[in-house]
Amino acid sequence: MTQILENQQIQDSYDAIIVGAGNGGLIAGATLAKEGLKVLLIERHNLPGGFATSFVRGRFEFEASLHELADYGPSDNKGGIRKLFEDKLGLDAEFARVPEAYKLVLTDPDNKMDITMPFGVEHFLDKMEECVPGSRESVEKFFNLAKEIRAAFGYIAHTQGNPDQGTLMKEYTNFLRTAAYSAEEVENALGIPEKAQKILNAYWAYLGLPMNRINFTIFASMVLVYIEKGAYIPINRSHGYTAALDAKIREFGANILYNTTVEKILVEDGQVIGVETSNGDHLKTNHIICNASPTLAYNKLISPKSEVPEIAYKEVNARIHGMSAFCVFLGLDAPVEELGLKEYSYFIMDDMNTESVYDSWSELKTPSGQATVVINNAIPECSPKGTTLMYITTLFDPKVWEDVKPEDYFKLKTQIAEGLIEQFEEATGAPIKDHIEEIEIATPETYARYTGTYNGVIYGYEPESWDSLVPRLMSMEDDVHIKGLRFAGGFGARCHGYSSSMSDGHTMALLTLRDIKKGGGSNE
Repeated sequence: MTQILENQQIQDSYDAIIVGAGNGGLIAGATLAKEGLKVLLIERHNLPGGFATSFVRGRFEFEASLHELADYGPSDNKGGIRKLFEDKLGLDAEFARVPEAYKLVLTDPDNKMDITMPFGVEHFLDKMEECVPGSRESVEKFFNLAKEIRAAFGYIAHTQGNPDQGTLMKEYTNFLRTAAYSAEEVENALGIPEKAQKILNAYWAYLGLPMNRINFTIFASMVLVYIEKGAYIPINRSHGYTAALDAKIREFGANILYNTTVEKILVEDGQVIGVETSNGDHLKTNHIICNASPTLAYNKLISPKSEVPEIAYKEVNARIHGMSAFCVFLGLDAPVEELGLKEYSYFIMDDMNTESVYDSWSELKTPSGQATVVINNAIPECSPKGTTLMYITTLFDPKVWEDVKPEDYFKLKTQIAEGLIEQFEEATGAPIKDHIEEIEIATPETYARYTGTYNGVIYGYEPESWDSLVPRLMSMEDDVHIKGLRFAGGFGARCHGYSSSMSDGHTMALLTLRDIKKGGGSNE
């Protein structure tokens, strides 16, 4: 069987097959293809990217989900993702720097706050000291500890999840001391004042867990890389760089098959032997990198079911699926100057009681917190002259949407969207409702339908301390329950997020490359 499709020759056998063209799958495919392997990437949609994409309504092109890309950095201080794109893959994609770290607005009458924080650790510390006199020393300790954690993660990644325990104990002592604690516990131990904690913790929603449950190591690492390297967004939306990755994969000699679903991952005696697609093709391989979640793979894709070991089911059942999103995409017929919108990134909450905000995501009403971005303040030309492109995002436990009746769905999502717009208007004074030209509302049901993820989950598995970055990186090899099957993306070893998914795809590709060199390549 040889199939010709879009000038591609789809063959019987591959060194590796990538299931899904999300961030992790695209990076994994590009990495393996550059090494000269025979690679096929299979995607159920007609476009690459998964959540990393864009769509058009009227005269506006909206970003589907990305707010800020971490670990990219400027050309003279490249972050890991920029090094991966430019130095390792030779990717040509344009990015713009976000002007400020964030604007935090708390609307509780008794604890009001309206503060804009800058990028750069020293600038951030200066601003923090200005806002909370006497806080600088304790917050500086936070960043110094975060730097040690980042160094430790780099060491663990370099050893491919098999670090020398003696080295860890000698050179990364504080990393080990904090690995089992929540961010709240460590911040209290560092003596960071309550008000300073509120300002420092603005990014908590991007991990989808309250501060008493977020593992300190992943939270501190995330905050450090944002503040130290700055944040960047693709000038041509996420679809700009995912399309560039598509082109790069083909340039390296690999094939991509769109509009095709992997119906089965075929396994025999504990070893991957191939896939079966919706086109009826049976393609042989001994190595698969799956961009879909382990939950989906073990429950629906592995064939026969008897090949899924009990430990695999226990592992995914022990984990907690993270949050999904609710997003209001707005194209406004007025410029940012007229609207009075000066910042790119807005965190707006009633207060910084993160447990309360988290709980509000489990109720079918307007949540008490949102993260909103105004794209024009980073890319002025992102929308037609005299207009503004922005989107308001909040989170939801997707399970609360399961019982919404079809006849109630439109009314409910409209009410929640109106509540979020009013929340933003009251916090900023910007007359948003008076200038709406285009509006699109995405719910957890939208994300589930578009991406096929379980319940539309965008945040992978919740990264509590027992299942956060450290245990996942340290057990990458132990988590290979079927020989030749590895997972990349937001449900993977590096947890969720754009940068994490890309790094995870690169790591899984390198591990797969090692396995192929040891074992001899494709299933001929």
